[in-house]
Amino acid sequence: MQPLTQAEAVARAALVRVRSYRVDLDLTGTPDGPRFASTTTVSFTCRTPGAGTFVDVRAVALEDVQLNGRGVDVDRARWQGGRLPLHGLEAENTLVVRAVMECTNTGEGLHRFTDTEDGEVYLYAQSFLDDAARVFACFDQPDIKAPLHLTVRAPEAWEVRANGAGTRVAPGRWEFTPTAPLATYVVSLVAGPYQVWSREHDGVPLALLCRSSLAPYLEDQAPEIFELTAACLDHYHALFGIRYPFGKYDQAFVPEFNMGAMENPGLVVFRDELVFRSAVTEAERERRAVVIAHEMAHMWFGDLVTMRWWDDLWLNESFAEYMGTRVTAAATRFTQAWTSFAVGRKSWGYAADQRPSTHPVAPLEVPDSAAALLNFDGISYAKGASALRQLVEWVGDDDFLAGLRAYFATHAFGNATLDDLLAALARASGKDLSGWAEAWLRRPRLDTLRPQVRLDDRGAYAAVEIVRTEPVEAPAARPHRVGLGVYDSAPGGGAVTLRRRVLVDLEPAAPGGRTAVPELVGTAVGRLLLVNDGDLTYAKTRFGPGDLERLGEVLPDLADPLARAVVWSAAADLTRDADWPAGEYLALAVRALRTERSVAVLEDVLHFTAGTVVDCYLPARDRRAAREALVDACRSVIDSVAGPGPGSGPGPGPGQGWLLAAARGLISCAQQPEVPLLRDWLDGRGVPAGLVVDPDLRWRLLGRLVVLDAAGEAEIGAELAGDPSTRGAEHAARIRAAVGDPVAKARAWKTVTEDQVSSVRLVAATALGFWQPGQDDLTAAYVERYVADMPRLAADRSPHAVRQLAAAAFPRYAVAAGTVAAVDQLLGRPDVGPVLARVVVDAADDLRRALAARELHQASHPGGWPEPPPAGPSPADPGPSGPSPAGVEPVSG
Repeated sequence: MQPLTQAEAVARAALVRVRSYRVDLDLTGTPDGPRFASTTTVSFTCRTPGAGTFVDVRAVALEDVQLNGRGVDVDRARWQGGRLPLHGLEAENTLVVRAVMECTNTGEGLHRFTDTEDGEVYLYAQSFLDDAARVFACFDQPDIKAPLHLTVRAPEAWEVRANGAGTRVAPGRWEFTPTAPLATYVVSLVAGPYQVWSREHDGVPLALLCRSSLAPYLEDQAPEIFELTAACLDHYHALFGIRYPFGKYDQAFVPEFNMGAMENPGLVVFRDELVFRSAVTEAERERRAVVIAHEMAHMWFGDLVTMRWWDDLWLNESFAEYMGTRVTAAATRFTQAWTSFAVGRKSWGYAADQRPSTHPVAPLEVPDSAAALLNFDGISYAKGASALRQLVEWVGDDDFLAGLRAYFATHAFGNATLDDLLAALARASGKDLSGWAEAWLRRPRLDTLRPQVRLDDRGAYAAVEIVRTEPVEAPAARPHRVGLGVYDSAPGGGAVTLRRRVLVDLEPAAPGGRTAVPELVGTAVGRLLLVNDGDLTYAKTRFGPGDLERLGEVLPDLADPLARAVVWSAAADLTRDADWPAGEYLALAVRALRTERSVAVLEDVLHFTAGTVVDCYLPARDRRAAREALVDACRSVIDSVAGPGPGSGPGPGPGQGWLLAAARGLISCAQQPEVPLLRDWLDGRGVPAGLVVDPDLRWRLLGRLVVLDAAGEAEIGAELAGDPSTRGAEHAARIRAAVGDPVAKARAWKTVTEDQVSSVRLVAATALGFWQPGQDDLTAAYVERYVADMPRLAADRSPHAVRQLAAAAFPRYAVAAGTVAAVDQLLGRPDVGPVLARVVVDAADDLRRALAARELHQASHPGGWPEPPPAGPSPADPGPSGPSPAGVEPVSG
């Protein structure tokens, strides 16, 4: 489909105004096949009678098209490209399009799914970003909003839900109340034998939906989800002063969804992995709560007031990201949501903002809808949210909220731009925000902040400065309001707590980027001086030399979880930038993870340590020792929780979250000595008290055994027979691709590059399992296969599918100069396309960073990791005694 350009969208919005869409869908044939009938009646005006334009429609066939009562001669070649030309428009127009549409297996348009457990068929419509035209004929761009009148025919036993409230007026016949003006990209419906749970809160009808096979799990979790929904609604009403504006609030959990969720007003859609069928940690429940709050924020940011074009995507996603975390922390039991944001989501933003593909939060131009898709990344979400947190610090919370209320009131049910929002905030705060917006929203990349100190002879600070360094390639003169914290422990040791914090304004014009902090002069030196204490700004932070050397001693005792998250994020960034040896980060993780008290931090640090530091940043010679050390650290956590001690005991709770996170970490790092342990757990023997070996953990255990060549197809088949669910099928596909056998690899690669019958989710699962650390001999030839096959895949697949499959299939563990050269060659091909190019540019940058990290690690640990201790003295020559070489801290067993 030809992408819509911004110029075309501006011209079309200037020409037409849609009064309403009337859409009738006949889904009665979809249980047996993928096609459905769609009849759309569009009432619209034309500002220049006699002019022409086009309507978007992606149909299998157009059966009849009438414009103002006249038949339209349909040029098949034109509408098959997604555009139906309209000529000779009148001042008032009625367009009727009768079309045959086709369901997809890619999560775009009307997705059709057959549940492997019971054979039932489920549908859901995903109109984002420009896929509404796969369901009905429309002017598919965000600034042509209109009410939707929907009617649906479906099998009699099906439940059908849509944006408006629905009524079953006859067997299989549904009519929905007209909606408020909606952007086409948030039009949705779900249809199938969905199970429904209903409540009402403060006058708002609430409902939850999921497929029948997941109903027992949602039955147990519905009270928690309803409680979160009600708490978030109340808090948003209090913050914004405008009630939820779209009537009912359904939340549907649907299969094979591409994103985490989608903010369709009246019918929010979530991926149904958020209905937990196995044990999860409290951090995973918190992430679900944040997603619920994020999507609800969109009811105001995006649905009530919609961006005019995709260059203002940040008005949707940055605000939803910020408000979702803020409201979760303030209104629910998940009070540490900002800690999770700091160590997880914000790190996603930092990584994206340092890649060659970085872009501003609010770019000056997004040329077309294809380019818009590429900006749904850590910059538009996490960096934008961080910039908003910094803005709140600068203008004050009361003025910030007053500006938002005015913005909603002025632009309700319409469209707005960056300038519109800034004007509302400026009026409320009395501050000119143009300079702030230019520095924070219009410029890419991020600053680096580091402390510089001078001590007096009493061990107190004689001078303290924060030095701000701008990226050379993209200076932005950003102001920062940043916390500087002095952390110390009481005499005699114990917890390391905040002794003093000062807020410092870093002005762009400060000479040499240096800002003095006179408030700390005379303050006794602590065990840690933490830049960006409280995580108020968005910047890379560094440590003073002594603080970096002491992290291994300080971090295990640091009491504040948010401070620990900031430290971990900074340490990971140092390692990723090859400014600190990977072996030093690994040693820190091995030591500090044993006592980490935040499950969110434990999970994120384990993921980065095992999946990036060990698998990508270390050479093969050091991986065995590294995994042994991580397994030992995870055992320590398991023993402390499963045995006597804090958090132990039966039933769900924080202790069980640590136990589950540590067990997953142990499994991911297990090697041949752990094979008997993994088999025992899989068979239910010797399982730590409190750890439940449920379906998802069983698949995790089996997957690691397969990678270790301790299990194979027979075990995979048996496990799938015991868990024939959709998730079981995805697990099986991923693990089959991981089998260390040339035939299995060839079969998996053929699936990735040729299978268009299976759902994209199933094919992506195969791609994710294909590349495994330690299988270099088996997969080396597939680096060139990736280069050769991906352009053809990109030409045959939709942009959403390309993004998933090309990223999953990238040779991420083939860390070698030859891999970089090969993928650079791919980028030079004329047929690479923008979506594939973006995936490859980002992944190649990760490879380059991995190569630099390996080089630094090997230079710092020439004898391997952990550094071997000095040879012992001979009886004839006692030699000097003392610590191991400077900078090397042996890992305890």
